[in-house]
Amino acid sequence: MTDPGQRLRSSLAADSAAGAAPEFDSPIAMEALRATRVLHAADQEPFPAPGRIRVITVANQKGGVGKTTSTVNLGVALALYGLRALVIDLDPQGNTSTALGVEHTVGTPSIYDALVGDSSLADVVHPTTASPNLRCVPATIDLAGAEIELVSVVAREYRLRRAIEGYVHALPEEQRPHYVLIDCPPSLGLLTLNALVAGDEVLIPIQCEYYALEGLGQLLNNIELVRAHLNPGIAVRTILLTMYDARTKLADQVAEEVRSHFGDLVLGTVIPRNVRVSEAPGYGQSVLTYDPGSRGSTSYVEAARELAERGVHLVPESDPRPMGAPPPPPPATAPMPAVRPATGPVPRAVPGSDAAVAPVPTSVDEETR
Repeated sequence: MTDPGQRLRSSLAADSAAGAAPEFDSPIAMEALRATRVLHAADQEPFPAPGRIRVITVANQKGGVGKTTSTVNLGVALALYGLRALVIDLDPQGNTSTALGVEHTVGTPSIYDALVGDSSLADVVHPTTASPNLRCVPATIDLAGAEIELVSVVAREYRLRRAIEGYVHALPEEQRPHYVLIDCPPSLGLLTLNALVAGDEVLIPIQCEYYALEGLGQLLNNIELVRAHLNPGIAVRTILLTMYDARTKLADQVAEEVRSHFGDLVLGTVIPRNVRVSEAPGYGQSVLTYDPGSRGSTSYVEAARELAERGVHLVPESDPRPMGAPPPPPPATAPMPAVRPATGPVPRAVPGSDAAVAPVPTSVDEETR
C-alpha cells in the first residue's frame, strides 16, 4: 500500500482539489493537501508573467472592505508563485507594512520620504520575510500630514508615478518587478489621487454586504475624471468580492448584483470570511504563510492566479508607459479637474455595464483639502 506521504505528493500534482483521490475527501486531509500546495509553491508551475509591469491601484473609499488584506495576500501569492512584486503602503495607518512584517515606526524610511522629501523609491524599499520576490515600501504616521504638505507642490498628483518610474528605470531588467500593488487609504484624497495617477489599472475589493455598494459610483466617477484629465491609461480592470459568507442570502444577492453590473470585471474567485485571514496580521504574516491550508489562503492563491492569467491578455502591447522607460518631466501645471460643470451633471456609464452612475456633487479639489 502506498504510504500517506506518497499519496499526498501524488495528489499535489493535481490541477485542483476536485481531482484528488477519494481517500482525500476528509476535511483534515483536504486542508493538509491545500497547505502542501502553498508551502511547495516553488515546485509548481509559476504564474504567467505579464508582458510589462502592471501597476495596480487597490482602491475603495469605504473602510473595512479588504483593501489591505487583499493587497498583502495577492502580493504574497504572486511572489510565492514565481513573480516579482512590490507592495506600496499608501495608508498612514501602516497596516500593510504590519502584515508583511516591515518596520514602520517613526523615523523608518518610508513612502512619505519619497512623496514629500528628496528620497528615491529605492531608498525606502524594504525586503519582506514572506518571499525574496516580494518587497515593500512602508508607511509611517508621517504620511498623515502628506496631503497638506503636498498642496503647494508643483505637479503634486504625479509624485508617486514619477517615483515608481524612476525606481523601475534604475533597476536591471531581471530585477524589475512584474507587479506593483498600491494599497490606498479609505478616502478619495490626494494620496488616493496619486495612486490613481500612478496606476495602470484599478482593483476594487467589494465586501459582500449592502453598505459596500454605497459610494461605489463616486469612486468610479473619480476614476473616470482621472482618466480624462490626469492619466489616460487608468481603468477599472478587476473587481474582487471579499468577506463572502455562504450562510447568508445577502452575500449571494450582493455577489449576484455586482456580477450582473460589472460582468467580466469580477473575478470568479470569491474570498470567504475566514478567521485565519484576520489573525495573520497579528503575527506579522499573510494568511498564506500563517495558515497555508485555510480556505482564505486557498482563495487568495486562486484569485492571484486568475489575476495573473487575465493580465496576460489585458495588458496592451502599445503601452504608453513601457517598463523601464525613463520618467517623463513633470508638467508645468497640473490643474485639478472639477467633478462636474456648473451647468449640471452628465451621468457617466460604469465600466463593463450599460448602467449610468450619477456624478459626485463635489470637486476633486474639495476632496483633497
